[in-house]
This record gives sequence, structure tokens and C-alpha cells, in this order.
Amino acid sequence: MASSLIKGFIRAMTVISVMLSYLSVDPCNNYTVLDEPRRSINNTNFLQSPPSYKCDTSVTWSGWYRLFINGLSAHMPETCVDIGHCDTATTLWIRGGHPTVEDGVVTRDVCGHWHNYCCFFWSFPIQVKACPGNYYVYELISPAVYCSGYCADVGSINTSSTTVTPAIVSTVYPSVDPCYNYSVLDDPWRATNNINASVRKCDTSVTWRGWYRLFINGLSAQIPDTCVEKAGCGTDIPLWIRDGHPSLQDGVVTRDVCGPWKNYCCFYGSYPIKVKACPGNYYVYELITPTYCNYSYCAAVTNISSTDTTVTPKTTTADVGSINTSSTTVTPAIVSTVINITLHQGCTTSGGCLKNLFEQIENITAQVLPLNIVTDILTVAFNASEKILETTTSASPTELASHGNKMLKTSEKLISTLVKPTDTNDSVRFTLPTVEGQVFMVGAKVTLDKIPRLDTKNSSVDIDLIGIAKNNYETRSAAVAFMSYNTMENLLKPDFFNTSSETVKTMMSTVISATLPKTNNTKLTEPVNFTLKHIREFDPRGSLSCVYWNISEWIVDGCAVLKTNSSYTVCSCDHLSTFALIMQTSRPPVSGSLLELLNLVCVIVGLVFFSLALLTFALCQWSPGVNNVARINICVSLLLAHLLFLLTQRFLSIIWRQKVLCAVISGLLHFLFLSGFVWMFIEAVLLFICVKNLSQISSKKREVLSSGFLCVIGYVVALVVVCVSVGLVPEGYGSEHCWLKMDRSFIWSFLGPVCVILALNTILFIKIVITLNAALKNLNAEVSQMKQTKILVFKTLAQFVVLGCSWILGFFTNDSKVLEILFLILNSQQGTFIFLIYGVLNKEVMQQYRKFFRCLCCIKHH
Repeated sequence: MASSLIKGFIRAMTVISVMLSYLSVDPCNNYTVLDEPRRSINNTNFLQSPPSYKCDTSVTWSGWYRLFINGLSAHMPETCVDIGHCDTATTLWIRGGHPTVEDGVVTRDVCGHWHNYCCFFWSFPIQVKACPGNYYVYELISPAVYCSGYCADVGSINTSSTTVTPAIVSTVYPSVDPCYNYSVLDDPWRATNNINASVRKCDTSVTWRGWYRLFINGLSAQIPDTCVEKAGCGTDIPLWIRDGHPSLQDGVVTRDVCGPWKNYCCFYGSYPIKVKACPGNYYVYELITPTYCNYSYCAAVTNISSTDTTVTPKTTTADVGSINTSSTTVTPAIVSTVINITLHQGCTTSGGCLKNLFEQIENITAQVLPLNIVTDILTVAFNASEKILETTTSASPTELASHGNKMLKTSEKLISTLVKPTDTNDSVRFTLPTVEGQVFMVGAKVTLDKIPRLDTKNSSVDIDLIGIAKNNYETRSAAVAFMSYNTMENLLKPDFFNTSSETVKTMMSTVISATLPKTNNTKLTEPVNFTLKHIREFDPRGSLSCVYWNISEWIVDGCAVLKTNSSYTVCSCDHLSTFALIMQTSRPPVSGSLLELLNLVCVIVGLVFFSLALLTFALCQWSPGVNNVARINICVSLLLAHLLFLLTQRFLSIIWRQKVLCAVISGLLHFLFLSGFVWMFIEAVLLFICVKNLSQISSKKREVLSSGFLCVIGYVVALVVVCVSVGLVPEGYGSEHCWLKMDRSFIWSFLGPVCVILALNTILFIKIVITLNAALKNLNAEVSQMKQTKILVFKTLAQFVVLGCSWILGFFTNDSKVLEILFLILNSQQGTFIFLIYGVLNKEVMQQYRKFFRCLCCIKHH
């Protein structure tokens, strides 16, 4: 019963915040103003002597921003900005144009102008959204380029075309097919696995002309279309192409050229090149001089089918394999044990051929495999899994869990083959669209004092691997494998977290996995800390749990939240497994935007009539026998309480971080709502006296129930309850809603008095009805007298809402949407009923209103 009343109360008080919170989530309504005139594309302070410039890498960025220049709405330029403008060294602009309102949130590349090339530097991509009102908001992050700055422009944007980045124009031979008219480029040093070359090559010294086909030691090769390890390919900046290779049907296409640096695969940009797929499963490239010295084109020995698009791992040190045209087959060309992993085309069910794929992987006996073989097999497995999920819409939870377990087992087996013996320490990492991984190994002669943090894009782990190695007395070695799965939540759904079905469960992080492969003693020397970045909007009212996967469900045993904020959460666990971060939030009180709008309107109307009722009590003249003190204070208490609660919920994401402020607000809300209920009880007592005598309270009774005496009761009782509550449980204030916490039944410091008052008011209301009924039977049957009596009866019945008796409906709203809506409407309209009873239906008050409006009309006529 208590929980039902709590739910009813929270639903009644938070209904307006549902609409407001939606607005707060939309970045168009929740952004930071960035008004810095220095960012203008016309600002050339950097070119002055001495130069003056700013670097955005030193700025602490958080969330979404709207740009202004001297108060004028601005936007990031989508075309090249001259060097030295925007008061920075490297001017940043976005590529691909701005979106429309219908596009929603989009991701755009960020380019930096240098060395006369508009995209010499590539910074981390940012998110952009077009907002109603013809402006844009940007989710800005710290740039990858050391001294660079985001530019701003107040000019208009051409949304009908996409800006093309300038590049060096090469010679075109329209009448000659480059597939049969190319130069051979066979430089073994260009191989992606050529990492430790003593002499570093530079392609700016090469005289390029026309189209080229790549070879390595006589084997057909291609330019990698995924990230190459820094300092690979016998050069300082190894170049690869973005957006993949074309098919035969695509003809000649243009591809961006990237170079890695500082853990960002596309830190450097070179001039785009043209690519064409040719019959015979090879590619030709129209190579041109790169933008800078120490840049060189890479080559990888790979035969890719011209009929199917192959997904290649993003980060590799070697790219060796073969893929059939009839099936997807990974066949290493250089490995001691031949491995054939085949997934037949048409594999669209969760069993059968996919099960066969898992069995093939399980039967791999090689202890150590090259990185490219592992990533290729992982790519095949995850692509097949995604394909099956797309074609299977009715998979049961059991099937999903089983499939997820197989994917975890497969991934952990494959990543364990990357562990190889080492005397000191070694590490391997890879990045695929579906999974990222890193393996760190230590040996007996390791010289590190502490293992570096293992990290992926959205997660990291701190583990005492050296301590674990020392506990392995025979080998004095250990290895940790850390993986982050970007799509695993489609299988291991957050709903597998078996808690209250009345909450909405949201996966707030990528699913991660940590194991100790090829390590004899896997006992942890101390808890392991995982830092998980939030991949979805953080709701401060939700409850976060660090969970791990246990065969068929998410559970929390052995894991706890160590630290959290709006961006990330640190989990501490005493074991290794598969982990995730799940948030539980309350389900919306009413489904459907129309119902939410109805509730919003009702609450606002109630607040308006609270104000009108207070104006009526303050401005109108009342008979000496009328005591309005209880009604006035009901309006004051509830008006302030509703207003404070709604403002708190509107800015909850800001207030919740200020723990002291949140606790003070919850204490003030406790006092205001409690005093409102106390005043409802006082009004019930006064109404009972009035009805019992069928007249206004006498002068003698008003002396006993004077305004001062009533105010002492109305506010001091509530204040005493709050003070006692603070004294007994000071930490009970300041929940995630900035309300009373549920711990140690502290909510009963509010519910207890409320239940007592509701029970007393209900008893008094019943006695009022009985007393009034008995009094009516004794009255003379005069028409005018009967008419007044009927009005009195209506007023008395309307007091059911004014006295708060309708809050009892909160006990019965669980299974009835009709009762829930009725509960929300009635309890938002207490001010309306007070104004109706004591304003509209009061003859003396209405006469004063008529007189007031006549005076207004006369003033207007004159």
C-alpha cells in the first residue's frame, strides 16, 4: 500500500517534468553558448608580430555548444579557412556540409588547413545538429591536432551542395582503361609489416605519373583501407585509404588518404587519389605526390573478391589472406598451421551453418596466430552474427543468450592466440567495427613498476598484472586480454538484468571482457577497476549498476560502482568476466504524448488557479465571520511546493551534482508538502464546525481558533517533523530525484503524517456528510432556502478534493490507467476547486468582481 502511494505521489509530482526532460535531452535546447570573437574566420591576430593564438586542446569541452560572434549566431565553416585565421595555428572546419533539421544528429569530419592543403590535418569527428530557428549545435571535443582551433562564421550556408576539398588535379586519360594501362610498383619496403626499417622512405621524392598496380615480391597487393600501425611500411607516416575499395560496378572512385599519429588513424591527410577495381581481383591507383615529406603509400598482399565487399580490420601490422567468391574464407598465406574458416553464403539462421562456424573456430589448435588472421576470423564471425540478427526477429531470450555465450567464447579463444612468450613485456591491439581488443603480456624479466592502463575507445581497465605474474612461481609470466564489444548488447540485452520489471533498463556502456589467457594462477592480487564511458544520455535520476554476465543473466555479485559522473563510471570488481554498466529508470507514468500533454496542461492550470484563489482572498472583502486562513495557507504551501518541485526537475541534471543544494531542496519540499497536508486537516476541522452549526464560526470560536493559533499548528507541526527527521537521519535527504531517500524507510517521515491526515480527513468528511444530511431534514421547505442548501451540499462534496481525500486513489492506481489519470487530474486541481467554491460560487465575491469589471469598462469608455 505504501509503495502504491509513493508511486502515485511521484507520478503526480513529476508528470510535468516528463515533457521538460525531453526538451533538456534535445541538444537544441540544452547547449552551452560559445561567444568568442577570436574564433571568427576574419580574425588574423596570429599573423601579427608577435603572433597571438589560442589552442583548443587546452579547453575543457563538455557537451553541446552553439556558436556566436559578438552576439550574432554563427556556425562552423564548411569550406577551407586560411592558415593563421580564427586566432589559432591550425584552422578547423567541418567537411560534408551541415545537416537539415530532418537529418537529426549527424557526424562530420573535422579538417585542419596546413601546407596549402585544406585537409592536411584530420581532427576527431564531431556531431552536429540543425535546430528549428536556423541555427546549429555542435558536440565539440578536444582536437587531435596540438595547436588548432574551431572556427566560426556568421555568413550564410549553402545547404544545397556539398563542398569538395581542393586537391591536386592529375592527368586523366578517358579513352584508356587504367586496368590495362598501368605502371607496376613493386617495392617490398611498402609492406604493412615493415615496421622497424632502418632507412625511412618518403614518396614526395618520387615522380608520379598515371595509374599504378601494387606488388610485393611479385605478389599482387593493394593499399590498405584500414588503419596501419604508425611507422609501418618503411616510413614515418604510412598512408592508407578511407571508405574501402570499390567494386567492379563502381568504376573509378575517389578516396581520401590518411596517415596515423598520436593514436588517431586519420591524424594526417594527404591529397585524395583515384581507385578502380579490375577484373582478375586487383586494383589500380592514380597515385600523386603526398602533401608532405615522410609520407609513403602502404601495400598489403591481399586478394579481395570483386563481387563482395570484404571488411578488413582497422588496425593491423600485416594483411595476408584470401577470400573466395562463393564463400567467405580466411586462408593465411604465411603461418605454420593452415587454417580455413569458411562461412557459406546464405547463412541466415541462428543454427546450422553458424554453429558450424563456431565449431571450426573451436577446433583451431594453433597456440599463436598472427594478428591479421585473428582479426579476419573475428570479422567473419561478427558479420555473420549481425546478418543473422537482421534476418531473425523472433529469437527467444534463451537463444540470444546462447548465441552471445558462443560469441564470447569464440572471441576469448581467438584473442588468447595473440599471447606469445616474452621475457620482458609486449602488447598487441586491434580495432574492428564490432570489437576492439588489447593484449598485454609480461615475463620474468619485466622492468615495469606498473602495467599501463589498457584502453579502448569507450573503456579501460587497471589490473595488477605484475603481481599476478609474481604469483605464477614457475613461469613468472602472465597476460591479460581486454576486449570491448560495440554490438554485443544486441545479444546480451540489458533486460537480462533480473530486477524489478517496473523499471526501464538501459545499457550505458559497451560490453567489455577481461580474461587472463595462458596464465596458470589467475587469482587476483587486488580488485580490478574498469572505467566505462557512457554511450547514452546520462539520466541523474536513474540507478547505475556494474554487472557481469553469468551464463544467462546479468548479476552484480562482486562488482560495485566506485565513482560516477555524467560522462563515465568506474566499476570495481573482485573477479574477471564479461562486464557492462546498466541503468535502471522508472517507467514513464503515462504512455503517449497526448496524455503527457494533458497532464502538463492540468498541472499548469492548477498553478494558475492557486494564484487566482490567493488574489481573491487578498483583494476581496469578506464577512467578519469567514475564516479563510486555512484556505490561504493551503494555496501558499502547495503553490510553492509544486513550483519548487517542477523547477528542480527541470534543472535536475545541474542541481543533482550539488549534493548539499539537492539535500536542502528535498528538505524544503518535505516541509512545504507536509504543511499543505496539515492545513488540509485544519480546513477539515473548520468545515466540520461550520456544517455542524450550519452557520459561520462564531466570534467566540474564532478567538479559540485564531489565525495566529492556526498558523502555529499549520507550520510548526511540519517544521517539527522535518527537524526530527534531519536529526535522526540527516543523510535521508537528497535522493537522485532531490527528494527523500528510500533507505531505512525514511520516506515514512512524509508518508506517515500524510496517511494519518488522510485518514482523519476522510472520517471528518463522512461525518460532515452525515451531519449535513440530518440538518437538511429539519429545515423548512422554502424554495430559496432549499436552493442555498443545495449549493452548500455541492460545496461540501467539492471539499473532497480540497481536503486531499482524492490522494487515497494513489493506493489503487497500479493496475488501472483510468484511476491513474483521474488521480493526476484531481490532485493537480486543488487550486481550481478552491477558486470555484470560494470565488465563483460565492455571491458576495462575484458581486465584487462584477463591480470591479464595471469600473474597468467605464474607465475604458472615458
